[in-house]
Amino acid sequence: MHVYSDPASERHVNHMAGVESPERFPAALTGVEEAERAGVEVEHRPCEPAPRPALEAVHAPAYLDQLEELAASGGGYVDFDTALNAHSWEAATLASGAAIEAAEGALSGTAAFAISRPPGHHAGRGYGMGFCLLNNAAVAAEHARSSGVERVAILDWDVHHGNGTQDIFYANGDVLYLSVHQSPFYPGTGDAREVGEDRGRGFTANVPLPGRSGEDVYAEAFAGFFVPILREYRPELLLVSAGYDAHSDDLLGGMRLESASFGRFASRLAALAREVEAVPPVFLLEGGYNLNALTESVAATIQGLEEEPPAWEYSGDTRPVEAARKALSPFWESLR
Repeated sequence: MHVYSDPASERHVNHMAGVESPERFPAALTGVEEAERAGVEVEHRPCEPAPRPALEAVHAPAYLDQLEELAASGGGYVDFDTALNAHSWEAATLASGAAIEAAEGALSGTAAFAISRPPGHHAGRGYGMGFCLLNNAAVAAEHARSSGVERVAILDWDVHHGNGTQDIFYANGDVLYLSVHQSPFYPGTGDAREVGEDRGRGFTANVPLPGRSGEDVYAEAFAGFFVPILREYRPELLLVSAGYDAHSDDLLGGMRLESASFGRFASRLAALAREVEAVPPVFLLEGGYNLNALTESVAATIQGLEEEPPAWEYSGDTRPVEAARKALSPFWESLR
């Protein structure tokens, strides 16, 4: 496992949202250390800021200029819950750079984790929101495609729907986006019937779950929806928007996952990547606001890559998963 990070992540301060605190960064790195103490071989690697062309492949130039200028002026805000300080542009570009280098590491054959902040999956082409400034997963996906990777998938298990990631790829079909998230909940998107448009129809796959859902329901979503689609799509690269705010102890979410649940998610995805002859998966830190839960969940994710996958099977009687299967079945033979 290669872990990509930079100390600048701790210097970004979002004054509009105290829960997305600088302390999240060392808490996540402590999770890496716990995995190392448990016997996982980890190599820590630095990262460089994402180059401007890589950012412009995802974000509007005027929006990038706005962020850079706000930080240069000492800070400001782009949304009611999303603010910058003087260090935010540096931190955000390094977070996207970490995502790029993690993807490159995986393409070289090693599983990777980008431990960085601010998170990214709510950021769209020309907007930031939900604590997010740059969409790290989208930047990594487009960078991989520019280097010749034809089939890229992003799986998002954050408790909030990744509306920014969905928006970026919704109409083009270039990247497969899959999300499991709490609903109804912020940001109000991610209905099962949101399947993409134009060339992107069928390449957005949402499983909105009711609050208080536990691992049993998530297992149904994996076994009955994500795994069949990914088997059929056969991604060359799988990026995971790894948010940990669906943990039962999280300050914002309302789900009932435990730290070990994320290890089983990682184990299942790693096994699937091997099955379809993809490179090892890439994990990109998104949400997760209870510091102890964040530490434990990051450790479980890394350890899960070396464990046997769970023997999940789809029962066929979980209503939210059935709704998702019905919405996507016109596009994926494996769901019919």
